[in-house]
Amino acid sequence: MKTVVLVGDSIRIGYQETVRRELAGVAEVIAPEQNGGDSANVRANLDEWGIARSPDVVHLNCGLHDLKREFDSASHQVDLADYRANLEEIFGRITRETRATLVWAAITPVNEKWHHENKPFDRFEADVELYNAAAREIAGGMGLAVDDLFGVVTAAGRDALLTPDGVHFKAEGYEILGKAVAECIGKIV
Repeated sequence: MKTVVLVGDSIRIGYQETVRRELAGVAEVIAPEQNGGDSANVRANLDEWGIARSPDVVHLNCGLHDLKREFDSASHQVDLADYRANLEEIFGRITRETRATLVWAAITPVNEKWHHENKPFDRFEADVELYNAAAREIAGGMGLAVDDLFGVVTAAGRDALLTPDGVHFKAEGYEILGKAVAECIGKIV
């Protein structure tokens, strides 16, 4: 069986069991217990979470933590230039140091109004799109596959799938995401 590593934030944690179920008998799906957090954290833990596992496929996302802003602040947790540098390093190391096929998973959409009302910081849809565009550019330049989870959620009806915090998903949303991830990976393995 092939080894698939899922690396990502709490959204990945929410869909990983569906991916395991959908790929049972086809691939061993492993993932770190920890929330991957921002791109700097993924970069710092890349050896343990991905490279050391000798994967056949790495399905990776990060960005929701990067684009966080304190209320009334223009500064992101990880600014766009640093985000780009982190992704270039992460993508480069995985492609150079493993035999894995790397798949970049787009950052999922947010409902910024709900998020603002229920979280102690902001996330904005325009930032999701900006960070996704940067990641797509880097992935495209390296010839990497992109799993458009932003598009999956948008097509399925973002607000019907999100919980009141405006960023996490109801069980139905995680099921839809997990099946989309498994379908993407299934085409590779």
